[in-house]
Amino acid sequence: MNYREVLRELRRLGNPADAAGMGRFGINTETALGIRIPELRRLAKSLGKNHSLAEELWRSGLHEARILAGMIDDPRQVTGAQMEQWAAAFNSWDLCDQVCLNLFDRTPDAWNKALEWSERDEEFVKRAGFALMACLAWHDKKATDERFAPFFPAIARAADDPRNFVKKAVNWALRQIGKRNASLCRQAIATGREIAKQPSRSAQWIARDALQELERTRDRQDYKMA
Repeated sequence: MNYREVLRELRRLGNPADAAGMGRFGINTETALGIRIPELRRLAKSLGKNHSLAEELWRSGLHEARILAGMIDDPRQVTGAQMEQWAAAFNSWDLCDQVCLNLFDRTPDAWNKALEWSERDEEFVKRAGFALMACLAWHDKKATDERFAPFFPAIARAADDPRNFVKKAVNWALRQIGKRNASLCRQAIATGREIAKQPSRSAQWIARDALQELERTRDRQDYKMA
């Protein structure tokens, strides 16, 4: 399919009722067509990797076209400049997370951008930094524990950010890194306990929620080792 054919297919798959429902989950529906992620995945599989088509779909501005762009782009062809351009346009948590999950975490600049973006002020760029940390912990099976070490101070520094979409991503990053193995779980628990000492409500929530899961994870790991 070419660009125009893909747009026609996206409009055919769109469901106004689903678009309205997306708003109840905090999704920005200003340009949404109302297409469920499994439908987008099926379409992406039929299209295969296509960097130029991904760029055209991103420029369309349509919510689902941009999610699809992240699914079909070739991470080997994605530059740091493109990552900056796309991240600057993030306007919804699901778009941010899907692009990080399907594309950005496989790019050569992923580790650098995770740290860099975690210090940024823009809400969804900052979220993307922590989403990348979580996705790298999930997907990069060859990464050593040492690669994750700089993420823990970044997580602690951002724990007082009161913005909902940021604090949830900070929490996600801490939990996902900690679930990777026993060593990282211990480091994540130590970070969670340090965060618990911070007075802000967001830090208290992150620490309480993350530690509940991480301590269960630690106990399961200890049981397996016994």
